[in-house]
Amino acid sequence: MIARRRQFGSTQRGMVLITALLMLIIVTILAVGMFRSFGLDEKIAGNVREKQRALSAAETAEQYAEYWLSNGSSTGNVTCTGLVASTVGQVCTNTLPTVVANVAQVPWQIGAVPVGVTYAPSLPTPMNISTAGGAGNYYATPVFYISYLGISGNGLQTYYQIDAVGYGGSPDTAAVVESTYMVQQSNVCLSCSQ
Repeated sequence: MIARRRQFGSTQRGMVLITALLMLIIVTILAVGMFRSFGLDEKIAGNVREKQRALSAAETAEQYAEYWLSNGSSTGNVTCTGLVASTVGQVCTNTLPTVVANVAQVPWQIGAVPVGVTYAPSLPTPMNISTAGGAGNYYATPVFYISYLGISGNGLQTYYQIDAVGYGGSPDTAAVVESTYMVQQSNVCLSCSQ
């Protein structure tokens, strides 16, 4: 009878060992899964950050183009064929979709020549442009393209289409925005009494 008890006790200890090993394997698999999940979440967060940086750069260029138009900086419409600086600016008679086959494919080019107006904001801090990437760098200078759409029937409004592209830290992170902008001509009666 004593021999039987020892044999039964040995079997119980073996089951505890197997159960403990199975539990250890399950916990290890769960831990590895959690670490992989954290790494994936980190990559997603980084991609979202870069996408937001690219969108902000594109919107900044678009808003500058609207500001440039509203201040009457446009001296006339030209057929656009290349890049110019934002201090010069230009309004194009040829709309961007007639110049490039796909507006979403950047950089915009006529042949092999980039087209548009470059704009790198310098305030409150300068924009760091570097094709090497890195923290705080943008891959390329934002570009906008202003297309002349025409004048309203009463001649008081002029319509423009503004396309802008901005980049995050890599060429794969780009955002394209587009707006239609109206410049209102106002008539002021200087001899009218109030």
